[in-house]
Amino acid sequence: MDWQAAKKGFRSYLKLERSLSNNSVEAYLGDLDKLIQFAESKETKLKPDTISHQNLSEFIAWVNELGMISSTQARIISGIKGFYRYLLLDNQIQTDPSELIEGPKLTRKLPDTLSLADIDKLIAAIDLSKPEGMRNKAILEVLYSCGLRVTELTTLRISNLYLEINFIKIVGKGNKERLVPIGGEAIQFLKLWLNEVRVHIPIQNGEEDIVFLNRRGKGLSRVYVFTMIKDLAEKIGLKKSISPHTFRHSFATHLIEGGADLRAIQEMLGHESITTTEIYTHLDREYLKSVIISHHPRSSGRKNQ
Repeated sequence: MDWQAAKKGFRSYLKLERSLSNNSVEAYLGDLDKLIQFAESKETKLKPDTISHQNLSEFIAWVNELGMISSTQARIISGIKGFYRYLLLDNQIQTDPSELIEGPKLTRKLPDTLSLADIDKLIAAIDLSKPEGMRNKAILEVLYSCGLRVTELTTLRISNLYLEINFIKIVGKGNKERLVPIGGEAIQFLKLWLNEVRVHIPIQNGEEDIVFLNRRGKGLSRVYVFTMIKDLAEKIGLKKSISPHTFRHSFATHLIEGGADLRAIQEMLGHESITTTEIYTHLDREYLKSVIISHHPRSSGRKNQ
């Protein structure tokens, strides 16, 4: 079996059957390239269907020796497991050599969260006298109101806004669609941007339906949104390291602290697994204790009914 042919088939599988984004597909293929590099460095050139469990163990040791951090190693191993699952499903191999391979133990690093006061300060720091001011205010309001990923924000379409019923439609990872509620303040500033500022921008062909545009009438880049948020943080003297994802994390955290259902938050964030959503629920022990005392039927703090 040829590596390049197997790689080509894996690419098609990821795009067509797994419906992954181009970025995700390239990440998987990049991890596979590392295995190919390792396999071809061996004296007896290893092929996809001749690699054994022992070979993969040696590959993991090789990756570790390169000095890659645990999270990177874990991602590479996940990619390799995905590749061999594809070969097994496609009947190109009879046994999966990666089945018993385990990745490094990871500790969950929780990103910084913003308080409501932090968010208010960041939004208040936007200079509304500048042409991009109203747009940037709408961006932060939408990020926090809807818990969007930065790519979901930059690709948001006017045709997917249902502001009259307080919803927007998001096309997330793997082109999966979901409806997300949007709050009153976000709607207010979104309408101001659309109706009073955006209408005066000469829009480039193909960008007519994109919500957030730059002054040249083209959709914003992810980098711009990251830079804008970091500049605002510096402006107000915020010491935390923040990004667009910090608003998503804060959205989920504040909902949990307000008593929202974890399954509902999972739907709004577009997570396939509830386990992923649980990363966002870094609630302090006192809060968790109060929930148990208030709601558990055998809690001594609960009054007898």
